[in-house]
Amino acid sequence: MGWLEKGVISLGGGESFADEMRRFFSGNGSLSKSPDFEFRAEQQEMAGEVAEALDEGRSLVIEAGTGVGKSLAYLVPAIEFALREGRKAVISTHTINLQEQLMGKDMPIVRKLLGEDFEAVLLKGRKNYLCPMRLRRAVDSGGDLFSSSEQEELMEIWRWSEGTKDGTRSDLDFEPSLKVWLQVCSEAHVCTQRVCGPRGNCFFQEARKRAQSARVLVVNHSLFFSLLDPEEMEREEEGGFLVPNDFVIFDEAHTLEGVAAKALGLQLSQSGLRFDLQRLYHPKTGKGLLKYAGADAAIEAARKVFDEADYFFDSIGDAVSFSDWGKECRVRQPDLVENTLAAPLRECWGLIEEAAEAEEDESRRAELREGARRLREVHGGVKLFLDQEDEGSVYWVEKTGYEGTAFSLNAAPVRVADRLRGLLFGLDKICITTSATLGTGDDGLSYFRQRVGADNVKAVQIGSPFDYAKQMSIFVMKSMPDPRDDDYEKMLIHWIERVLLKTQGKAFVLFTSHRVLRSVAEEMEEFFEENGLRLLAQGMGMPRQRMVEEFKDDVNSVLFGTESFWAGVDVPGESLSNVIITRLPFAVPDHPLTAARLEEIEAEGGNSFMGYSVPEAVIKLRQGVGRLIRTKKDEGMVVILDNRVVTKRYGKVFLEALPPAPVKVVD
Repeated sequence: MGWLEKGVISLGGGESFADEMRRFFSGNGSLSKSPDFEFRAEQQEMAGEVAEALDEGRSLVIEAGTGVGKSLAYLVPAIEFALREGRKAVISTHTINLQEQLMGKDMPIVRKLLGEDFEAVLLKGRKNYLCPMRLRRAVDSGGDLFSSSEQEELMEIWRWSEGTKDGTRSDLDFEPSLKVWLQVCSEAHVCTQRVCGPRGNCFFQEARKRAQSARVLVVNHSLFFSLLDPEEMEREEEGGFLVPNDFVIFDEAHTLEGVAAKALGLQLSQSGLRFDLQRLYHPKTGKGLLKYAGADAAIEAARKVFDEADYFFDSIGDAVSFSDWGKECRVRQPDLVENTLAAPLRECWGLIEEAAEAEEDESRRAELREGARRLREVHGGVKLFLDQEDEGSVYWVEKTGYEGTAFSLNAAPVRVADRLRGLLFGLDKICITTSATLGTGDDGLSYFRQRVGADNVKAVQIGSPFDYAKQMSIFVMKSMPDPRDDDYEKMLIHWIERVLLKTQGKAFVLFTSHRVLRSVAEEMEEFFEENGLRLLAQGMGMPRQRMVEEFKDDVNSVLFGTESFWAGVDVPGESLSNVIITRLPFAVPDHPLTAARLEEIEAEGGNSFMGYSVPEAVIKLRQGVGRLIRTKKDEGMVVILDNRVVTKRYGKVFLEALPPAPVKVVD
């Protein structure tokens, strides 16, 4: 065990589980024996709160500032509780980075701390896993399913499959085309436990077995909601989520409402339907499952669906009006167009099912049935969108594709809280939500709680161990014009240049608009060249993760980023000494889902700006500012190039929600 003896956690006489955890995380507790241990009162407090909630069988909302060491503070009590009670701990995150940290760094530490060799499994969505049976069948029938270049990809996957232990797409050293990968990955109704399980070589089925027996299961939020079965939950006498009597901890819980709205809604794209049809039969190449099965009648039916799909989605595009700058159009009335897709879809899946019944090979029969099921799913989605029977949802059409010439049908619940209240926070359920940024300056984290249905759940706010008064300075440029002003971009460049010279780069410049980012990057090319600074701009061809790595390695670099760089990026040390906020991150109010949420607040007599727009922007600003100080040794400055924080009445809300650092207003 090294620095720990086995079984270090033991319940003292009459000591509660919460007190036990507080003792464990104390300055002279078992954890203090680690050479890397640094006592943090905030971490101790969080561990105690998590343990108390688990022991009392209730949910908890807990905000813990940057540097607390949240993952250990919830993992140690959660896993110890799971081991003692024979329950499964489900840990859900939003980002891959945190999943990798949990599995690669934190779980080994917890094993040492607890002296238990428990199994923790990272489960990905099944389409990430290779199915060897489907791969073998695809190789055998490659000439009927794939073009020559696709067959080359297929053989690359075959060679990789012979050596991979992980069996997931992220382990591949190249990015296969979607068509090829979807023909060899695990499919719910094809790669089944009955068909693939006994073989013992199916990566998803093996991962599923490990997940079922594991004491700890790590997933992402999207996968969690896809695995959630409300009807099954109602039938179970024991509380739980994914399995009976489990409990869940959502880290990065500030994303929960957005992920849940997407997961509980509808997304049906023209390109997705076309892709599904091409897997069945591709008119240009003459290849596909139906050709392989010799199902001539089904092929003709698939041709009809192809033609009708183009007509149907063209009519959708003609029936809506997009703004000059927007790619979404809200649909407020049912029956936007005639459902001309319904009959061709029914005919096609009926003929595919007939072909499946005539197929002697069980695996090939399963593939055909899966194709028919997908068409039934499209049929149901189109009907749901056109009927608009759910009055609690908002519906919209979105432009898709490179040139915006294709369309998708979308729906999402306006009030996610009504769905989540029972699903996550009902009786006999333990759901713990945590993040560094749940609060908006409100008491008791009330905004977050009411958005996700945790109205009656205990809330705790724990600060950061960092000394922000010494480590961070905040500057607000009062002379910046309003973002709608003609001189706004000119002044934006002026201040960015001045601030970057002060720190010699080492900065994140966070934008709310891709267009403004590109325009500013182009205008500042000469500045960067003259001053020996390297610019890494999002959307200029470099993958996000590589941009972060390049930024870390080059201390004289500057990173221009939008949405995905405001959160989930960790760059400790000198490389990041300066965070520039170009504009307060208000959500675009013309997105149909945002607009519907604002309308609902107004209809109930509330102020949608102060009740939704400002709190959402405050959380986003806190995330952006939070990129700067990641360790106790970090120092730097935050520069806000939006004078509304000092010229508007609501600006005070933003400033009060920021870390307790000195603020200087520059005229």
